[in-house]
Amino acid sequence: MPDWLHAGVWGLVAGGALVLGAAIAWLVKVPVRAIATIMAFGAGVLISALSFELIDEAARSGGLLSTAIGFLGGACIYVAANVALARYGARHRKRSQDQQPGEGDSPGSGAAIAIGALLDGVPESVVLGLSLLHGGEIGLAVVAAVFISNVPEGLSSAAGMKRAGRSVWYVFGVWGGIALVSGVSALVGYLTLQSASPATIAVITAIAAGAILAMVADTMIPEAFERAHMFTGLITTIGFLSAFAIERLAE
Repeated sequence: MPDWLHAGVWGLVAGGALVLGAAIAWLVKVPVRAIATIMAFGAGVLISALSFELIDEAARSGGLLSTAIGFLGGACIYVAANVALARYGARHRKRSQDQQPGEGDSPGSGAAIAIGALLDGVPESVVLGLSLLHGGEIGLAVVAAVFISNVPEGLSSAAGMKRAGRSVWYVFGVWGGIALVSGVSALVGYLTLQSASPATIAVITAIAAGAILAMVADTMIPEAFERAHMFTGLITTIGFLSAFAIERLAE
């Protein structure tokens, strides 16, 4: 299989975890505390992947200054877009309870939530494509982190959408579309940066990492803490350690 197609397939697999999470939420009434627990675990997994797979590699190949600039830039871009979308009803798009507005409560919120979900997923997919550029092999720890974190993201958000009265066509249209975009993003990320310099790849990796960390802090941890409360830190730590162990065992 060509590497560009390989990247696209892994992006689609990782994005498919969102659809899996949404399907579980739609078909099964998952306890709120269970959703929070899985969300906290997924947050820890992502933070670990950012630390050991993305930022560390970016700093090694592109230097500390360019990595820091890219990392902060990615966070600023994500936060600015998130603030704009919040004004149209997408602030609580990953919340599983009654925080998400219905279309009648906030006209246009359906589109804003869909765009926000896309905003959350694209940086992760680009990172998957970029990981193939480092030695020609997909980073197992990155794939595991994105997949493990995407299941609770899709689960929590879809549960909130269902409670807000969104239709099954809307819910699975959103997550199915994002799964496809995830595959395309990983593929395009690989193709467009195939001949890029290590410094350029490092900066783009850092930008994606900054956006992912901002997403974890803004959308995943609040949902986890609201229900898991004092256990959130412990569960997140277990997720972090699990991803770290996968990364070390994959070496």
